[in-house]
Amino acid sequence: KFPGFDGVPSGLSAVSTAPGTYGFVALFLVAGALELALWTEDPSKEPGNFGDPAGLGQYNTEMRQRELNNGRFAMFAAIGQIAAE
Repeated sequence: KFPGFDGVPSGLSAVSTAPGTYGFVALFLVAGALELALWTEDPSKEPGNFGDPAGLGQYNTEMRQRELNNGRFAMFAAIGQIAAE
């Protein structure tokens, strides 16, 4: 566990305890700031198309489809973990 959060229970109940709530709020604010400041979308591209930010030269239609499918699978996995709890 992260230092200072030793007494926080695992799972969804971590959000309702005092130190866990502070960590959740901090993560929420950092993610929001990154979304608003750094990860802005280009109006000339379709939504979600950030191109090749690392400059690896691997961005094509097949790689975009793989990324979309990986994102979809990650969402289902997160829902499964929450439902299992």
